Amino acid sequence: MTEFDLVVLGGGTGNAVASAGAEEGLDVALVERDRLGGTCLNRGCNPSKKLIHRADVAETVRQAGSLGVEASVEDVAFADVVDDVNATITAEAESKAETARESDRLTFFQNEGRFVGERTVEVDADGGREEITAEKIVLAGGSRPLIPDAIDGTDEVDFLTSADALRLRERPDRLVIVGGGYIAAEMGHFFGAMGAEVAVVSHSDVLVSREDRDVAEFVTDAYAERYDVYTGYGATELVEEGDENEGTKLVRAEPEDGEQIEVRGDEVLVATGRRPNSDTWNVEAAGIDTDEKGFVETDRFLETSVDGVWAIGDIAGNYMFKHSGDKEAEYAVRNAVRGERASVEYPGMAHAIFGSPQVGSLGKTEGDLDREEYDVGTFAYDDTALGVALADDGFAKAIAAPDGEILGFHVVGPHASMLVHEVATAVSAGADADRLAETIHVHPALSEVVQGAFREVRGHPPTGI
Repeated sequence: MTEFDLVVLGGGTGNAVASAGAEEGLDVALVERDRLGGTCLNRGCNPSKKLIHRADVAETVRQAGSLGVEASVEDVAFADVVDDVNATITAEAESKAETARESDRLTFFQNEGRFVGERTVEVDADGGREEITAEKIVLAGGSRPLIPDAIDGTDEVDFLTSADALRLRERPDRLVIVGGGYIAAEMGHFFGAMGAEVAVVSHSDVLVSREDRDVAEFVTDAYAERYDVYTGYGATELVEEGDENEGTKLVRAEPEDGEQIEVRGDEVLVATGRRPNSDTWNVEAAGIDTDEKGFVETDRFLETSVDGVWAIGDIAGNYMFKHSGDKEAEYAVRNAVRGERASVEYPGMAHAIFGSPQVGSLGKTEGDLDREEYDVGTFAYDDTALGVALADDGFAKAIAAPDGEILGFHVVGPHASMLVHEVATAVSAGADADRLAETIHVHPALSEVVQGAFREVRGHPPTGI
């Protein structure tokens, strides 16, 4: 058995912890079965947003006529777009691996690994198996697509996961998406803007149902204008059709009350959420507690039920975003590498959905609030000079307590992923709704949408808008 000062399991967010440990003089082992960079770099955020940018360009060109600009999309080199994005991603991952291998303090095991004891990890190496151990272990084992057992036929019919969809070189003529969350919204936008017919089957009565209800309804209506959207239907079966429909895949879905529907496409993307990789790392053998969904349980220091073992990122389930995982990595470095006892905080935690329209959100939705006293202010894009010029609908919604505390903020429309950051910074700095409302905003910048929502929620007159 080989002993290290620190073992890091997972090369996504965990790579930052491993690198920091090596830089501070620890003898570190890093175990990652796939490419370094984890889900975000290789199978998630980075490739999807690079692809979606191309989709945004295509959509902008198609909509140019509404602004008096004659333009059209003659063709999309779909395979070239996918190849270009994935070549960039692969090169970045390989660069990370090369850096890891060059470190004198870091041993990189690019192999399968699993716990076989409390602080003992078995890794596949050189055709055999090797056991490694350390007094300190950071588990950053990630997550993977969740395939519901309730859908029959998934073991018989080929379908796409989000990882597959990002590397698909031949654009489907018609894509059926099972699921209505973030991934479904983003992939629906990408394939639709690239020229595919898209159908979305969601068990919820709205798309992106975790968002504020007003936002979710706005997104659902926008998608229903362009795609076939079936909300309130739970997928029950996948079927590979033959005869006159050979090569076509069929999705059967049922509502809570009513008749079954059948939706056909030449590809099916199952985007019904993600599950933690705690089982593949065999955390049970280490005595690490998990919740009913398999997420590793942690305390406020991100330490698990086993002393000296911390968990960060998707596998811990605190937030399942790359930016929250990066913040947790900072605390893992402080606590596991430097021996501190720092309690994790997520100041101004926000997220975005890069669909069409975009969504930006932080804090509570109206549905989350069980308190009776709160105020809501909304402001439409087309109530601003630049919003009118964009010719796109959307709105911002601010939720505040009577004393001005910012409880939540939600924006849907162009550049929502950027607009939300003004509020995230304000919340992180301890500012209240009045401060945002009274801050001088550049005219006619789109950020006036944000200011307008906060002026309304606090009863300020819309001066300067």
